[in-house]
Amino acid sequence: MTQRPLEILDKALNQKPVIVSLKGGREIRGVLQGYDVHMNLVLENAEEEVGGTVTKAGTLIVRGDNVIYISPSVN
Repeated sequence: MTQRPLEILDKALNQKPVIVSLKGGREIRGVLQGYDVHMNLVLENAEEEVGGTVTKAGTLIVRGDNVIYISPSVN
């Protein structure tokens, strides 16, 4: 059975962390709390790893224009 992308995101809501790849090569990991049709995302417990240093950001709103992909986290 084929699933639509938004159906897949619904399954990720409030579950394990996801990795969000952004324009400019940044990646943010956090628990997906919500999204809209423009792919604006709300991430809780968000963190970004840069050069081996993890920066905790808490709750973030990510503008959908910057999202390249969303993937389940391996952690």
